[in-house]
Amino acid sequence: MEVLETIPAFLVAVVLISASPGPAMALIFRRAALRGTRAAVPTVLGLEAGIYLWALAAGAGLAALVAASEAAYLVLRVVGAVVLIALGLRAWLAAWRDRGGDEQTPALRGGSRRGAFAEGLLVQLANPKAAIFMFAFYPQFVPHDGPVLLYTAMLALLQVSVETGLYLCLATAIGRASGWFRRPRIRRRLEAVSGTVLVALGARVAASSR
Repeated sequence: MEVLETIPAFLVAVVLISASPGPAMALIFRRAALRGTRAAVPTVLGLEAGIYLWALAAGAGLAALVAASEAAYLVLRVVGAVVLIALGLRAWLAAWRDRGGDEQTPALRGGSRRGAFAEGLLVQLANPKAAIFMFAFYPQFVPHDGPVLLYTAMLALLQVSVETGLYLCLATAIGRASGWFRRPRIRRRLEAVSGTVLVALGARVAASSR
């Protein structure tokens, strides 16, 4: 009963966390705007797979090791910053290549579903804040006198379900306007802005402390 009693508070927290701007929203927005709703689905699934893996790591105590180890946290922070900055630079490059204004540029044709899934998964797994968050967040809702990993896996599945629904709604709303976003001038600006946001997020990760 203790776990069931905490679920409403857990769901409220998950919704608030999901609505917070960050790398996940930036990736989903860019993907849905430039390629449509269906193309954003693998990105959402990759991001949520990463969240679920971090939750399992928290339940198994691995996230605590990352949180406690200065070296592990530094490595994860550097990798996370590099991934985000590389994605940002790629968006800038796409904007620069797209300056000719052709509607059928490689920026719109490229990108596989598997690649989008891997991109979302990598961004989430390389996020050091995800490890710290899971270590601090889940113990508040998981009883210590029971199977911690099982309870964590169940709550994580609930979180992933809620976040997937919310992010797919976001992708759908953005995807409906994808025709407007694909206009050459708008597309170039979107690539430039999303690239700047991703680079800024990467720099923030690199400079962040615990």
